[in-house]
Amino acid sequence: MAVYRRSTRHRFLLLLLVLTSVTIITIDVRGGGSGVLESVRSTARDAFAPVQTAADKVFSPVGDFFGGITRYGHLKAENARLRRQLADARGAGLAASDAVRERQDLLKLQQLSFATDIQTVPARVVATSPSNFELTVQIDRGTGAGLAKGMPVVSGAGLVGKLVEVSQERATVLLMTDPSFNVGIRFSGTGDVGVARGQGASQPLPVDLIDIGVKVVPHEVVVTSGLQGSVFPPGIPVGTVRTAKKPPGALQQDILIDPVADLRRIEFVKVLLWTGAK
Repeated sequence: MAVYRRSTRHRFLLLLLVLTSVTIITIDVRGGGSGVLESVRSTARDAFAPVQTAADKVFSPVGDFFGGITRYGHLKAENARLRRQLADARGAGLAASDAVRERQDLLKLQQLSFATDIQTVPARVVATSPSNFELTVQIDRGTGAGLAKGMPVVSGAGLVGKLVEVSQERATVLLMTDPSFNVGIRFSGTGDVGVARGQGASQPLPVDLIDIGVKVVPHEVVVTSGLQGSVFPPGIPVGTVRTAKKPPGALQQDILIDPVADLRRIEFVKVLLWTGAK
């Protein structure tokens, strides 16, 4: 019975509010009782206030949810745009750095401090060797530019290798780090001569035939010897001394040199039109 009375009371209140609203509308339309009307309006607002507040609490999260979806989409698009701009800026910066490096390499080639009396042909590296058994690069010049097998190849820093294959428009350079490569060298400090040989990519070159009594200084520059019949003219920088050891009872020193040319990132070279090449 208590439930029945509560339900009847709620229905009565709802009916009263509806009748009040109709009365307000009727009075407002007829233009009468402005003071009374304002009083009734105020009472109605107070009566409906709890209902409006409850409705706001229910529907406000829904509105916030859809508003959040809209803002999320906008922020996502904005973040994507900013990421593209950042990527473009980084790409432009890298391209500019690469252009500066290429310019520096070309300037070094233009100002060779060795073999200045030998005619040269500039070339660009266009491919590296696909083989693990031979360390070579291919350049974009060939017999059409006067190149021939056996000619020395240099960078702005020093010796790179020699030509082993030549066609009309391309040539293959055997790098000095290849295990089959040998070059006669001379120590700039003492003038003693020996032979340097390749032993693999990114590896130092061992030097043979240097007597135990020869004074070898770390970081000393080693150049091509240019002895009679040599494939290379004299005075081309080959490397710098990394280590020099004198094993007990040995007849020669154990010497390692690091190439002066960066063979891992070489892009531009010059071929020496050396007539003494064999």
